[in-house]
Amino acid sequence: MQAELDVPVAECHPLFLQTPASVEFNKLRKRLLRHVRQAIEDFAMVKPGERWLVALSGGKDSYGLLALLLDLKWRGLLPVDLLGCNLDQGQPNFPKHILPDFLNQYGIQHRIEYRDTYSIVTDKLPESATYCSLCSRLRRGHLYRIAREEGCSALVLGHHREDILETFFMNLFHGGRLAAMPPKLLNDEGDMMVLRPLAYAAEADLAKFADAMQFPIIPCDLCGSQEGLQRNTMKAMLDDIETRMPGRKDTMIRALTNVRPSHLMDRKLFDFSALEIGPDDKADAA
Repeated sequence: MQAELDVPVAECHPLFLQTPASVEFNKLRKRLLRHVRQAIEDFAMVKPGERWLVALSGGKDSYGLLALLLDLKWRGLLPVDLLGCNLDQGQPNFPKHILPDFLNQYGIQHRIEYRDTYSIVTDKLPESATYCSLCSRLRRGHLYRIAREEGCSALVLGHHREDILETFFMNLFHGGRLAAMPPKLLNDEGDMMVLRPLAYAAEADLAKFADAMQFPIIPCDLCGSQEGLQRNTMKAMLDDIETRMPGRKDTMIRALTNVRPSHLMDRKLFDFSALEIGPDDKADAA
């Protein structure tokens, strides 16, 4: 995999024509590409010839996701068609021109859809409530619809390593279950894959990448609502752990890929009643 990323590309996607020529940026770009390719391979995301709908919010993560997927496609390493999509949800002061101007500038196929879900959310919830959860569910439903209309088999989202870990600890502390954001998920209707190719990518790397690429970032607080207190608490906890013990986030991500049901307590996953002491002393093997 690394050798393929090291092969010089005679040309590049227009997005990368003005990128920094520094060794530091090239290492960052290669690292992110390597992480994306690893996630795509580990979780069997690609079926050649399919079409992916790449959700774009205007934040650093979705810009980075789109750029990295286009980079891999340009190199001949991602045999799928890509369609960028932004759902304008009617938030006050949303700068409608930024994403279309950006996508048109670089000749990126896209679709911009307007649906006033903001009014629905503000009508259903009190002003003191956090809008993010309901807003996200409404957005996801429209993105599924758009993907079907565009003949896409997958909805691709920009959730990264920290998003997955924060979700895991939110479920652990508040939901009483071991669950996170899977890199690959079949939707409830069974007709659409949800893919997260940034599953191994660090948020800090994506922030540096977005800054170097000079993406026109759209702030996420246009509606006056911030991400819920629980997720912010998990983010602060994980950052504190990483500061005290560098490398723990990568270790925790690896732990999510190395689950041992016999060493947990879920009786639906492991038949504890079938454990018996035998002549070969197989109890420890479980």
